[in-house]
Amino acid sequence: MAKFTLPANSKVKSGTVHNEPAGNNRKFAVYRYDPDSGENPRLDTYNVDMDSCGPMVLDALIKIKNEIDPTLTFRRSCREGICGSCAMNIDGTNTLACLKSVEEISGTIKIYPLPHMPVVKDLVPDLTNFYAQYASIKPWLQARTPPPPDRERLQSKEDQEKINEPSACILCACCSTSCPSYWWNSDRYLGPAALLQAYRWIVDSRDEAT
Repeated sequence: MAKFTLPANSKVKSGTVHNEPAGNNRKFAVYRYDPDSGENPRLDTYNVDMDSCGPMVLDALIKIKNEIDPTLTFRRSCREGICGSCAMNIDGTNTLACLKSVEEISGTIKIYPLPHMPVVKDLVPDLTNFYAQYASIKPWLQARTPPPPDRERLQSKEDQEKINEPSACILCACCSTSCPSYWWNSDRYLGPAALLQAYRWIVDSRDEAT
């Protein structure tokens, strides 16, 4: 009979429980992992008083880092669903922490980094391969003819509407890291995000390379 063993440091163990004074508390179970430590990942538990916290999961993470545990590591920037920095797995779904309301989740709020990506630390995935794949599709306008001397390269409203939705992608990697084919073949399969961006330039009427 074949025997299978888990990769080193793949088993998540129970971590520290951080308590806050009594109040309108919500419990957050947060993935903690430092590859340089040699230790297994763990789930630390934080009790956050929501009466003194904003409504979004990102607000709670910022409160945890600022007031409870400054060692917690995560990415964030715009807080408006524009930059994609705070993409993570919350309550079993890849999403943006700045757009996920705490009230949408019942029970303990479980937070992990985006799945099937190397972890830099805690909730920070290594997106090196993801961005290299994006760069490989040459995501910029490629034209063989010189631009008009007195105006931009124009296109019709109908042609512009074809690229509206693909252009709205913020490269948060939520879709690619939700894709089983990407989990298993991310060294060869570009994944949904990069393919969407390739399509965006293929259908752009101003691009002359496709």
